[in-house]
Formats: sequence, structure tokens, C-alpha cells
Amino acid sequence: MARLVFGMNLSLDGYVDHMEFAPSPALFRHFIEEAEGQAGSVYGRQMYEIMRYWDDDHPEWDAARHAFAAAWRKQPKWVVSRSLKSVGPNARLVEDDLEGAIRKLKAERDGEIEVAGPDLAQSLTELGLIDEYRIYLHPVVLGRGKPYFAGPRPRLRLVAHDGMAEDVIRLRYVPA
Repeated sequence: MARLVFGMNLSLDGYVDHMEFAPSPALFRHFIEEAEGQAGSVYGRQMYEIMRYWDDDHPEWDAARHAFAAAWRKQPKWVVSRSLKSVGPNARLVEDDLEGAIRKLKAERDGEIEVAGPDLAQSLTELGLIDEYRIYLHPVVLGRGKPYFAGPRPRLRLVAHDGMAEDVIRLRYVPA
């Protein structure tokens, strides 16, 4: 049975914003390794549209970006959206019955399935479907943006913490 994991980079004041701070090369290498090992990813529409950037090669990319793109393209993706009519390569659209679709996905797969985006994570949290939350805490204060927890805060229990790169700490929580 697969495990649903919601993990994102987070500022000290609780916000996620991929445009405001980026992972260091060492942390990016960690994300490449995670993407290579995942059983797939579940995206909401907004996060999927951001991540589609990795569908096309860009001449300015270095080897690490090519490696991440290759891992991202390879893994299956499920996109939760009522407004999209089609999705790109290696992706399937989930339009109805979010709970049923995700329960089926977890039952049919093994390994970790990434949950991408706080809005989708909120819906899956409310349904009790997220198995682990991974916070990559950066020493940045944004003062605004999208909060990691977009809705009610679930009761959590810390199961691990480790230094990832330079001054980033990964906190791993499970539902309490």
C-alpha cells in the first residue's frame, strides 16, 4: 500500500513560495533522489501547471536540472482538477470523487506518492489521507504568501528531524 507524503519548502513564518526562495544545490540533489524513488505524484491544478515547466528542456539547465526533469517526467502523475480538460505526458486527470480516487491509488501502488500543493493537501488532510508531512524549514521570513497548512491544522506527531543542507532542517510528522 502506498503512502501519501506532503512535503514542501517552508519559510520560518509558515509560507511556501517557490519564487521567493529556492533549494541549495545540495538540497536540490536530495529532491532529485526523492523524485527518482517516488511511486508518483498527485497535483492540484495550480501546482501541476507550475511543474509543467519540467516537461520541456531548457538550454540554460545544468546537469542537476536535467536529472530532476528526467525523474519528474518518468513518474506517473495524477492531476486533481475540474477545470482542466487534458493533462500532459504520463499524467491522468482526476475530476470526480477525490477520496475514492486517492484511496484506490494508495491501495493499488507501493511506495511513496508525493502530494504537491497546500490546497490539495488541505483537502486530503480533511479526508484523513495524508500519511506524512515533510517540512523543509528555511531560515527565510516572507511575511506573506501561501501557508503550508491551507486549512485547519491537523494534530501531528514529530517522528524525525534532520539537517538537510546548509541551514535547512527537515521535519517529518505523522497524524497524531
